[in-house]
Amino acid sequence: MTPAARKELILAAIVESFIQNGEPVGSQALLDGTNMQVSSATVRNDMAELTARGYLVQPHTSAGRVPTAAGYRYYVDNVMQVTPLAEVAEAYIRDMLGKSADSPEAILQGAADLTEQLTGAVALVTTPAADNCRVRRLSFVQTGRYTAMTVLICSNGVIRTQLFRCAFVITPEIVAMFDKSLNELFAGVEVGVIGQPFIQSAAFRFGDLSLFMPPALISIMEAAQQAAQVGIRHSKLSRLLFQYGAGAAASRELIEFLQNERDAAAMLSRRPQHTAVTIGAENSRVELHDSAVFSVRYSIGGTPSGVLAVITGQRTDYARNIAILEGVAACAGSLMEELIELNQ
Repeated sequence: MTPAARKELILAAIVESFIQNGEPVGSQALLDGTNMQVSSATVRNDMAELTARGYLVQPHTSAGRVPTAAGYRYYVDNVMQVTPLAEVAEAYIRDMLGKSADSPEAILQGAADLTEQLTGAVALVTTPAADNCRVRRLSFVQTGRYTAMTVLICSNGVIRTQLFRCAFVITPEIVAMFDKSLNELFAGVEVGVIGQPFIQSAAFRFGDLSLFMPPALISIMEAAQQAAQVGIRHSKLSRLLFQYGAGAAASRELIEFLQNERDAAAMLSRRPQHTAVTIGAENSRVELHDSAVFSVRYSIGGTPSGVLAVITGQRTDYARNIAILEGVAACAGSLMEELIELNQ
């Protein structure tokens, strides 16, 4: 074994032992656990070099070593092997998510809750990206004598509703007119272009009917603006108090950040298209500098869409977290595809 390979083996053994036990690892424990045919002095020298290179740290004099963020990074990039979930685990995930597969939002909330259950970490998931999202259908439901509700159904499975009020009495004939005329106009239109200019242009197309249309048109615009925004679902944030220690400033700041759903959704939307792990200061937000963030995109129709992520402490089972995230994301995407096809 070359010196470089031996140092890599030592680093991997320390990372895996510390992940499992949470205790600093000494040279004798390494020799006992790896069967390396070298002296204890050689192992100590290699550990000292890995420490000098920033991969390990010694908590106090005469203690063993623990990994740094750089040590975890090297391990993830060069040593770790991810084993896909077993078929029985995949079946369990599909069974659990299938119980809440009546809407895209329910599937995503179920994915966040199940990921937390399986990883023991806070899980977050974003709604499907609005890129190239189009109007699949509009429905109108009368809610009162002068009020109705627009239901916007998008091609990516997102459903948004918006109430509106008219100055005239709404009848079943008027609701039917809204349904026919507005679906003819909006079906297939990109959600992102439905703004004030589009609505004004649309109003002129209806001729005598334009007197009836403004409230419904405005409600469509407002529903489209909601659909174009990336939303976020998360599991119980209180788990962070246990990950970082009850009352720790890091957990409070992180909870406050995640409760700001706009900022959290923006952070997740910038995650890579592929499965990714960022550790410590690699995370752009200072609130995440004590954390490891895992993310994977779920796909709809073969196109990467929203993000499923977990936030953990840096001492965590990296390979297992990735396998779980990829398994849950694949199942969530598949269930959303089935739901979209069912509603076509």
